Amino acid sequence: MANILAVGIATIDIINRVSRYPKEDDEVRAVSQTIRRGGNATNTLVVLSQLGHQCAWSGVLIDETDAAIVKNELAEHQIDFNYCKVISRGKLPTSYINVSESTGSRTIVHYRDCPELDFAFFSQLNLNTFDWVHFEGRNVAELKQMLSWLKTHSPHLPCSLEIEKPREGIEQLFSLADVLLFSKPYAISQGFSSAQCFLQSLTKENIMTCSWGEAGAWLKTNDKIIHCPAFPPPQVVDTLAAGDTFNAGIISGLAKQLSHQETLEYACRLAGHKCGQDGLTNLTIP
Repeated sequence: MANILAVGIATIDIINRVSRYPKEDDEVRAVSQTIRRGGNATNTLVVLSQLGHQCAWSGVLIDETDAAIVKNELAEHQIDFNYCKVISRGKLPTSYINVSESTGSRTIVHYRDCPELDFAFFSQLNLNTFDWVHFEGRNVAELKQMLSWLKTHSPHLPCSLEIEKPREGIEQLFSLADVLLFSKPYAISQGFSSAQCFLQSLTKENIMTCSWGEAGAWLKTNDKIIHCPAFPPPQVVDTLAAGDTFNAGIISGLAKQLSHQETLEYACRLAGHKCGQDGLTNLTIP
């Protein structure tokens, strides 16, 4: 198993489960409410930890009351957060999430008063013990320096980059990562209506994936594109963090040197299984 560092954010998620998504100016009663840790990078680490990998998180952690929610859950999953930059002012990013029981969809309103991790801090980290580094595709200017520094100082260390949303200049990062993990919303934002067409448009030599919900996911390496269908659960319960779970499956499979087809199928099965349960705890493929 691999020792994996993820660079990105942790959030406080306030999740209201509702029987149906409310219309504008509607007033509905929540069926339940949960407050827990979220954030793409730390979600992916929670899954990777359950798959047997040793995990650490590097991001900005604010010394405030709600930080205990993040610290406690990371500790529960044996995720090391000693690689974080700790500051005293601000507020941890907070996501207000409505999960519809009728469809399993999730709608998110996000608030943040927290700076992004900077290159100066990242460049001081000792990466000698890690086998893989995973990055969230955000804060492009600082991230470009991190990826370039990694390629210069640790060229043997594979790295992956999640591209979830269109961000100004993010395309300049594509050649700096070994594995690119694209989302359906990003591909659509670029004018594509299918994952296959989107991946075919890219000429980079990286390993690239693009998940497409119920249609499954595609993986491209060099000029070869492979597909795996989705594995939907008997009932969709919670789609929150399904993409982060898929990414964890890809990273785990590649780190264990599975074939590309085996890796893609494992990631799809894992994401499908996650959609059939609430949250990420006890996430395994039966």
